[in-house]
Amino acid sequence: MNISSFDDLLTAARAQPSAQRLLLVFATADLPDDATVQQRADFDAGMGGALLPAMCLDKTPHELISFATVAAEATQFAVPWRIVFASTMSGFGDQAPTSESAQPVLERMVASIKLGAFSNMIAFDTHGNSVALS
Repeated sequence: MNISSFDDLLTAARAQPSAQRLLLVFATADLPDDATVQQRADFDAGMGGALLPAMCLDKTPHELISFATVAAEATQFAVPWRIVFASTMSGFGDQAPTSESAQPVLERMVASIKLGAFSNMIAFDTHGNSVALS
């Protein structure tokens, strides 16, 4: 399945033979103080900057109706996020992994984002569309 939106990810996760837990890390963007004029212009246009993990969330696919529910929950934290990184964990049969078992994986995701290593996650913009990051 081609995942081009967060809702595609939800559909794929729900279709897996083993119960899943979605792992989400919301990131803000910032510029260093010594950014160039061009970097600032790009940043103001919604491009560039350094991604900084701001908050984490884990849910089963059945706890989320759509990307709109994820975005609504994220706004409760008043963090102006630009990208949400997603990954999944498989459970056993109909038993999804617990939030407790998701914590170390979320911590590794945060560490990877800080290092700019996004290859094992899918990134989505504030509209729920997948984006390619370089």
